[in-house]
Amino acid sequence: MARTISIVGAGRVGQTLARRLRQLGWRIGAVVTQSKKTSQAAARAIGGGAPRARLTPDVLAADVLLITTPDGALKNVAQALANFHKENYRGKIALHTSGALDRRVLAPLARRGVSTGSLHPMQTFSGRGTPQLKGVIFAVEGDRAALRTAQAIARALGGVPVAIRGNSKPAYHAAGALVAGHGLALVEGATQTLTRLGFSRRRAQQALLPLIRQMLDNYERLGPQAAWTGPISRGDFSTVAKHGQALRCYPGEFKDSYAALSLLAARVLSKRPAVTRKKILQALKNSRGGLV
Repeated sequence: MARTISIVGAGRVGQTLARRLRQLGWRIGAVVTQSKKTSQAAARAIGGGAPRARLTPDVLAADVLLITTPDGALKNVAQALANFHKENYRGKIALHTSGALDRRVLAPLARRGVSTGSLHPMQTFSGRGTPQLKGVIFAVEGDRAALRTAQAIARALGGVPVAIRGNSKPAYHAAGALVAGHGLALVEGATQTLTRLGFSRRRAQQALLPLIRQMLDNYERLGPQAAWTGPISRGDFSTVAKHGQALRCYPGEFKDSYAALSLLAARVLSKRPAVTRKKILQALKNSRGGLV
Protein backbone atom coordinates (compact mmCIF):
# COMPACT_ATOMS: atom_id res chain seq x y z
CA MET A 1 0.00 0.00 0.00
CA ALA A 2 1.34 3.43 -0.93
CA ARG A 3 2.27 5.71 1.93
CA THR A 4 2.09 9.48 2.05
CA ILE A 5 5.03 11.71 2.91
CA SER A 6 5.12 15.46 3.54
CA ILE A 7 8.31 17.37 2.85
CA VAL A 8 9.13 20.28 5.16
CA GLY A 9 11.96 22.45 3.85
CA ALA A 10 11.92 21.13 0.31
CA GLY A 11 15.34 22.27 -0.83
CA ARG A 12 18.07 20.24 -2.55
CA VAL A 13 17.87 17.20 -0.26
CA GLY A 14 14.12 17.25 0.18
CA GLN A 15 13.40 17.51 -3.52
CA THR A 16 15.84 14.76 -4.45
CA LEU A 17 14.52 12.27 -1.91
CA ALA A 18 10.87 13.14 -2.52
CA ARG A 19 11.17 12.87 -6.30
CA ARG A 20 12.68 9.40 -6.03
CA LEU A 21 10.10 8.26 -3.45
CA ARG A 22 7.29 9.49 -5.70
CA GLN A 23 8.76 7.40 -8.52
CA LEU A 24 8.70 4.43 -6.15
CA GLY A 25 5.00 4.84 -5.48
CA TRP A 26 4.86 7.10 -2.44
CA ARG A 27 2.19 9.79 -2.48
CA ILE A 28 3.54 13.28 -1.81
CA GLY A 29 1.54 15.38 0.65
CA ALA A 30 2.43 18.94 1.60
CA VAL A 31 5.59 20.44 0.14
CA VAL A 32 6.64 23.28 2.43
CA THR A 33 9.16 26.04 1.75
CA GLN A 34 9.34 29.69 2.81
CA SER A 35 7.43 31.18 -0.10
CA LYS A 36 4.67 30.40 -2.55
CA LYS A 37 7.05 30.66 -5.49
CA THR A 38 9.68 28.26 -4.11
CA SER A 39 7.11 25.76 -2.85
CA GLN A 40 5.46 25.64 -6.28
CA ALA A 41 8.85 25.18 -7.92
CA ALA A 42 9.69 22.40 -5.45
CA ALA A 43 6.41 20.58 -6.12
CA ARG A 44 7.08 20.78 -9.87
CA ALA A 45 10.59 19.40 -9.40
CA ILE A 46 9.25 16.57 -7.24
CA GLY A 47 6.43 15.84 -9.66
CA GLY A 48 3.66 16.08 -7.08
CA GLY A 49 2.55 17.38 -3.72
CA ALA A 50 0.60 20.36 -2.43
CA PRO A 51 2.83 23.47 -2.29
CA ARG A 52 2.71 25.39 0.99
CA ALA A 53 4.49 28.63 1.89
CA ARG A 54 4.18 27.95 5.63
CA LEU A 55 3.47 25.12 8.03
CA THR A 56 -0.19 24.14 8.05
CA PRO A 57 -2.06 21.26 9.72
CA ASP A 58 -2.33 19.36 6.43
CA VAL A 59 1.38 18.56 6.78
CA LEU A 60 0.26 16.09 9.43
CA ALA A 61 -2.15 14.34 7.05
CA ALA A 62 0.82 12.30 5.78
CA ASP A 63 2.08 9.08 7.34
CA VAL A 64 5.65 10.36 7.37
CA LEU A 65 7.00 13.87 7.86
CA LEU A 66 10.41 14.33 6.26
CA ILE A 67 12.00 17.50 7.64
CA THR A 68 14.88 18.62 5.45
CA THR A 69 15.40 22.15 6.76
CA PRO A 70 18.82 23.50 7.82
CA ASP A 71 19.89 22.29 11.27
CA GLY A 72 19.26 25.65 12.91
CA ALA A 73 15.57 25.57 11.97
CA LEU A 74 14.76 22.04 13.15
CA LYS A 75 13.86 22.87 16.75
CA ASN A 76 11.47 25.66 15.75
CA VAL A 77 9.89 23.56 13.01
CA ALA A 78 9.30 20.70 15.43
CA GLN A 79 7.72 23.05 17.95
CA ALA A 80 5.50 24.66 15.33
CA LEU A 81 4.29 21.27 14.11
CA ALA A 82 3.59 20.20 17.69
CA ASN A 83 1.42 23.27 18.26
CA PHE A 84 -1.45 22.08 16.05
CA HIS A 85 -3.33 20.93 19.15
CA LYS A 86 -6.45 19.61 17.45
CA GLU A 87 -4.53 17.27 15.16
CA ASN A 88 -4.07 13.55 15.66
CA TYR A 89 -0.36 12.81 16.07
CA ARG A 90 -0.59 9.12 16.92
CA GLY A 91 0.97 6.78 14.42
CA LYS A 92 2.87 9.56 12.67
CA ILE A 93 6.59 9.30 11.97
CA ALA A 94 8.88 12.32 11.73
CA LEU A 95 12.39 12.04 10.31
CA HIS A 96 14.91 14.80 9.78
CA THR A 97 17.94 14.68 7.50
CA SER A 98 20.56 16.44 9.60
CA GLY A 99 23.94 14.71 9.65
CA ALA A 100 25.00 16.15 13.01
CA LEU A 101 21.76 16.16 15.06
CA ASP A 102 19.73 13.22 16.34
CA ARG A 103 16.06 12.71 17.12
CA ARG A 104 16.19 14.74 20.34
CA VAL A 105 15.78 17.94 18.32
CA LEU A 106 12.28 16.65 17.44
CA ALA A 107 11.32 16.28 21.13
CA PRO A 108 8.21 18.53 20.86
CA LEU A 109 6.75 16.08 18.34
CA ALA A 110 7.80 13.06 20.40
CA ARG A 111 5.86 14.49 23.35
CA ARG A 112 2.76 14.53 21.14
CA GLY A 113 3.17 10.82 20.39
CA VAL A 114 5.03 11.07 17.07
CA SER A 115 7.75 8.49 16.43
CA THR A 116 10.95 10.44 15.73
CA GLY A 117 14.29 9.72 14.14
CA SER A 118 16.76 10.83 11.51
CA LEU A 119 17.88 9.73 8.07
CA HIS A 120 21.08 11.18 6.60
CA PRO A 121 22.52 10.20 3.21
CA MET A 122 26.32 10.45 3.11
CA GLN A 123 26.23 12.24 -0.24
CA THR A 124 26.64 15.74 -1.64
CA PHE A 125 23.65 17.65 -3.01
CA SER A 126 24.81 20.55 -5.20
CA GLY A 127 21.39 21.38 -6.60
CA ARG A 128 22.67 20.70 -10.12
CA GLY A 129 21.86 17.26 -11.40
CA THR A 130 20.64 14.29 -9.40
CA PRO A 131 23.19 12.76 -7.04
CA GLN A 132 23.76 9.02 -7.03
CA LEU A 133 21.99 7.28 -4.13
CA LYS A 134 22.55 3.65 -5.07
CA GLY A 135 25.01 2.14 -2.63
CA VAL A 136 25.22 5.34 -0.58
CA ILE A 137 25.39 4.96 3.20
CA PHE A 138 22.39 6.37 5.10
CA ALA A 139 23.01 6.95 8.80
CA VAL A 140 19.74 6.18 10.59
CA GLU A 141 18.63 6.41 14.21
CA GLY A 142 15.43 6.86 16.15
CA ASP A 143 12.84 5.06 18.21
CA ARG A 144 11.76 1.64 17.01
CA ALA A 145 9.06 2.67 14.53
CA ALA A 146 11.06 5.62 13.16
CA LEU A 147 14.18 3.51 12.78
CA ARG A 148 12.30 0.86 10.81
CA THR A 149 10.83 3.51 8.51
CA ALA A 150 14.21 5.22 8.01
CA GLN A 151 15.80 1.88 7.13
CA ALA A 152 12.99 1.07 4.69
CA ILE A 153 13.28 4.46 2.98
CA ALA A 154 17.06 4.14 2.68
CA ARG A 155 16.77 0.69 1.11
CA ALA A 156 13.99 1.83 -1.23
CA LEU A 157 16.25 4.63 -2.44
CA GLY A 158 18.99 2.12 -3.20
CA GLY A 159 21.06 3.09 -0.17
CA VAL A 160 22.58 1.10 2.65
CA PRO A 161 21.17 2.00 6.09
CA VAL A 162 23.62 1.98 8.99
CA ALA A 163 22.18 2.45 12.47
CA ILE A 164 24.29 4.70 14.68
CA ARG A 165 23.90 6.15 18.16
CA GLY A 166 22.53 9.64 18.31
CA ASN A 167 25.51 11.00 20.22
CA SER A 168 27.82 9.64 17.50
CA LYS A 169 26.30 11.77 14.76
CA PRO A 170 28.59 14.84 15.08
CA ALA A 171 31.72 12.70 14.61
CA TYR A 172 30.03 10.79 11.77
CA HIS A 173 29.19 14.07 10.07
CA ALA A 174 32.69 15.42 10.63
CA ALA A 175 34.06 12.41 8.73
CA GLY A 176 31.89 13.29 5.76
CA ALA A 177 32.90 16.95 5.95
CA LEU A 178 36.59 15.97 5.90
CA VAL A 179 36.07 14.24 2.57
CA ALA A 180 33.44 16.39 0.84
CA GLY A 181 33.88 19.91 2.17
CA HIS A 182 37.49 19.94 3.28
CA GLY A 183 38.56 17.63 0.47
CA LEU A 184 37.18 20.14 -2.01
CA ALA A 185 39.10 22.94 -0.27
CA LEU A 186 42.24 20.80 -0.51
CA VAL A 187 41.82 20.31 -4.27
CA GLU A 188 41.09 23.99 -4.84
CA GLY A 189 44.07 24.97 -2.67
CA ALA A 190 46.33 22.76 -4.79
CA THR A 191 44.81 24.27 -7.94
CA GLN A 192 45.49 27.80 -6.75
CA THR A 193 49.05 26.81 -5.84
CA LEU A 194 49.65 25.80 -9.44
CA THR A 195 47.91 28.83 -10.95
CA ARG A 196 50.22 31.09 -8.96
CA LEU A 197 53.10 29.33 -10.70
CA GLY A 198 51.65 30.21 -14.11
CA PHE A 199 49.36 27.25 -14.80
CA SER A 200 45.96 28.00 -16.29
CA ARG A 201 43.07 26.57 -14.25
CA ARG A 202 42.49 24.08 -17.04
CA ARG A 203 46.09 22.88 -16.94
CA ALA A 204 46.11 22.79 -13.13
CA GLN A 205 43.01 20.61 -13.10
CA GLN A 206 44.48 18.49 -15.87
CA ALA A 207 47.48 17.89 -13.61
CA LEU A 208 45.56 17.23 -10.39
CA LEU A 209 42.35 15.40 -11.28
CA PRO A 210 44.03 12.24 -12.66
CA LEU A 211 46.17 12.23 -9.51
CA ILE A 212 43.09 12.35 -7.28
CA ARG A 213 41.24 9.71 -9.28
CA GLN A 214 44.19 7.32 -9.25
CA MET A 215 44.67 7.86 -5.52
CA LEU A 216 41.03 7.00 -4.84
CA ASP A 217 41.17 3.99 -7.14
CA ASN A 218 44.32 2.74 -5.38
CA TYR A 219 42.73 3.36 -1.98
CA GLU A 220 39.69 1.30 -2.94
CA ARG A 221 41.67 -1.55 -4.53
CA LEU A 222 44.78 -1.72 -2.36
CA GLY A 223 43.90 -0.16 0.98
CA PRO A 224 45.37 2.93 2.67
CA GLN A 225 48.96 1.87 3.38
CA ALA A 226 49.61 0.31 -0.04
CA ALA A 227 48.05 3.32 -1.79
CA TRP A 228 50.08 5.88 0.17
CA THR A 229 52.64 7.76 -1.91
CA GLY A 230 54.62 10.99 -1.57
CA PRO A 231 57.70 12.10 0.36
CA ILE A 232 56.46 11.20 3.84
CA SER A 233 55.54 7.67 2.77
CA ARG A 234 59.09 7.07 1.57
CA GLY A 235 60.82 8.89 4.42
CA ASP A 236 62.01 11.81 2.30
CA PHE A 237 61.80 14.48 4.99
CA SER A 238 64.24 16.81 3.22
CA THR A 239 61.56 17.26 0.55
CA VAL A 240 59.02 18.00 3.28
CA ALA A 241 61.34 20.78 4.45
CA LYS A 242 61.53 22.13 0.88
CA HIS A 243 57.74 22.13 0.68
CA GLY A 244 57.62 24.10 3.92
CA GLN A 245 60.04 26.66 2.56
CA ALA A 246 58.12 27.02 -0.72
CA LEU A 247 54.76 27.50 1.01
CA ARG A 248 56.03 30.50 2.98
CA CYS A 249 55.17 32.55 -0.13
CA TYR A 250 51.49 31.56 0.08
CA PRO A 251 48.73 32.61 2.50
CA GLY A 252 49.12 31.16 5.99
CA GLU A 253 46.29 28.65 5.58
CA PHE A 254 48.26 26.85 2.86
CA LYS A 255 51.30 26.14 5.02
CA ASP A 256 49.19 25.44 8.11
CA SER A 257 47.10 22.93 6.17
CA TYR A 258 50.20 21.26 4.77
CA ALA A 259 51.58 20.85 8.28
CA ALA A 260 48.29 19.57 9.70
CA LEU A 261 47.73 17.10 6.86
CA SER A 262 51.31 15.84 7.10
CA LEU A 263 50.81 15.11 10.79
CA LEU A 264 47.43 13.49 10.08
CA ALA A 265 49.12 11.25 7.49
CA ALA A 266 51.65 10.23 10.13
CA ARG A 267 48.83 9.36 12.54
CA VAL A 268 46.61 7.35 10.19
CA LEU A 269 48.96 5.96 7.53
CA SER A 270 52.43 5.50 9.00
CA LYS A 271 53.43 2.19 10.58
CA ARG A 272 55.53 4.20 13.05
CA PRO A 273 53.36 7.26 13.71
CA ALA A 274 55.31 8.69 16.63
CA VAL A 275 58.64 8.48 14.78
CA THR A 276 57.16 9.87 11.56
CA ARG A 277 55.47 12.72 13.41
CA LYS A 278 58.76 13.67 15.10
CA LYS A 279 60.59 13.72 11.76
CA ILE A 280 57.86 15.80 10.12
CA LEU A 281 57.99 18.36 12.91
CA GLN A 282 61.76 18.56 12.65
CA ALA A 283 61.64 18.97 8.88
CA LEU A 284 59.07 21.73 9.11
CA LYS A 285 61.05 23.44 11.84
CA ASN A 286 64.17 23.29 9.71
CA SER A 287 62.43 24.95 6.78
CA ARG A 288 63.35 28.61 7.08
CA GLY A 289 60.66 30.39 9.14
CA GLY A 290 59.12 27.06 10.10
CA LEU A 291 55.51 26.00 9.78
CA VAL A 292 54.62 24.84 13.27
